[in-house]
Amino acid sequence: MRFTPDRAAIRFGCGLSPRQPAPGSVDDMLSAVSGPDQAAQDFPIPGMAPVFEMALRERKARRATRQFKGTDQYEAAFEKVKIERRAMRDMAAVWFGQALMRRAQTPDGFRERLASFWTDHFTATGKVLFLKFAPVNYTEEAIRPHVAGRFGDMLRAAITHPLMLHYLDQAKSAGPESRVAKRNPKRGLNENLARELLELHTLGVGGPYTQTDVRQLAELLAGLSFTHVDGFVFAKNQADPGVKTVLGKRYGGKDRLASIYSVLDDLAAHPATARHVAQKLAVHFVGDTPDADLITALERRFLDTGGDLLAVYEVMLNHSGSWVVGPRNVKQPIDFIGSSLRALDLQPRQMPQKKAARMRKFFYSPLVMMGQTWGHPAGPDGWPEADEDWITPQRLAARLQWAMATPLRLRRTLPDPREFVDSALGSEAPENVRFAARAAESRPEGVGVVLSSAAFQRM
Repeated sequence: MRFTPDRAAIRFGCGLSPRQPAPGSVDDMLSAVSGPDQAAQDFPIPGMAPVFEMALRERKARRATRQFKGTDQYEAAFEKVKIERRAMRDMAAVWFGQALMRRAQTPDGFRERLASFWTDHFTATGKVLFLKFAPVNYTEEAIRPHVAGRFGDMLRAAITHPLMLHYLDQAKSAGPESRVAKRNPKRGLNENLARELLELHTLGVGGPYTQTDVRQLAELLAGLSFTHVDGFVFAKNQADPGVKTVLGKRYGGKDRLASIYSVLDDLAAHPATARHVAQKLAVHFVGDTPDADLITALERRFLDTGGDLLAVYEVMLNHSGSWVVGPRNVKQPIDFIGSSLRALDLQPRQMPQKKAARMRKFFYSPLVMMGQTWGHPAGPDGWPEADEDWITPQRLAARLQWAMATPLRLRRTLPDPREFVDSALGSEAPENVRFAARAAESRPEGVGVVLSSAAFQRM
C-alpha cells in the first residue's frame, strides 16, 4: 500500500485530467498546497464585499417601494427590487462557475478538496435572500487562506465571519446583563454558536463539556456581530460583563474580544479537538471505517505541532492506511460533477456561468436531485459522509442521467471513449469499463458509460 499518482489525484484531489498531470509524490502535493493558490488566481471569487453591497442596494430599493405603495409608481419601484435580485442570482452563478472551473483545471486538486472539507466542517450558510448565495464568498475569506496554516487561525476566521454569525443567530445574541438586554428584555442570549463551536467545530459530539460550559461560552461570545458596511464587529452593548468559566478555565477582563480569542485558541489546542479533527479527516479522505492507527497518528501530530495542518496532512499522505488499494468513499455529488468536468477537460468558454438558467439546468438542479443542494447542508453538521446517504435509487438515477446527457451539452465534441477511460480512471480502470467504452455505439454513450461506472463513483 503506497503512493501512486493516479490514486493520489482521485482520492485526495479532484480526479484525473488529460491536461493537468497527477501529483508525482507526496512532497509535490504538500509543496503545492503550501504554495501560491494558482486556481484562485486563474478563477477569482471575491469575498463578502460585493454581497453586502448588493444587499444594501436591494434593501434601499425595498424601502422605496413602501413609499409608493398604493400609487402608480409602485410597480416601477418594485421592478428595481427584482432587478437587484436578478443581478445577485446572475453573479452567484458566475461565482459557482468559477468554483467548478477550479476543480476542472486546478494544478492542485488537494487544495480544492481541503477547502471543501473545511468549509463543510465549519458549515455556514445564508437564511435570507442575499446571504443564501454567500457560502462561496465565506470559503474565500474564512477557509481558503488557512487550509495549510494553523487550525486555530481557521477557527478564529470561521467563528467570527459574518456568515457564521448570521447562520447561527449569534449577531442577535445579547448577554443577560448586557446594556441591550436591560433596555429590551425581549433581546436575549442565543446558545447556537457556543453549542456548535464545542460539539461540531472543536471537541466533538460527546466531548468533555457540559450544558453549563455551553451557557458560559454563549455569555462570553455575546457581542460578536456584523454589519453590511463594516463586516465583523464587536458590539460592546450586547456583551455580558463578568468572568465566565469554560472547561474549568476563567475568561474575562476589560478586553472581551481578547478573551474570546483566548477561549478559541484553547479549544483549538484541546486533545479532544485533535481526536475529532483526526477522525473527520480520515473518514472524509480515506473511508467510512479508516485505519485506527491512522487516526491516532493524525491526532498525535495535531497535538505535537499545535494544530499545524500541513504537518497533519503530511502524516495522512505518508501513512500506509491512506493508500488502500481499490476505490473507497463514494464521491459526494459536487465531487462527482467536479471530477467529471476535470476528466472532460472543460474549458472556461464551455462553462455557461454567465447564463444563470443554464447553470441551474446543468448543475444546481442535478445536484439537488443527487441529494446535495449546493452551499446549503441540512444542518450545521454539514454533509453526511456515509456512502449509503449518497447512493439511493433516486440519487443514483440522477447521477446516471447527468452522466449520459450533460457532457454533450457542455462540449460540442466529446473525447474518444477508449481514450476517455484513461483520462477519467487511469491505470486502475477496470477491464469491464474499458470493454464497455470500446463497445459504445457513440461518443456520448461511451463517455456516459465511463462516468456512470461504479469505479468512477468512488474515490
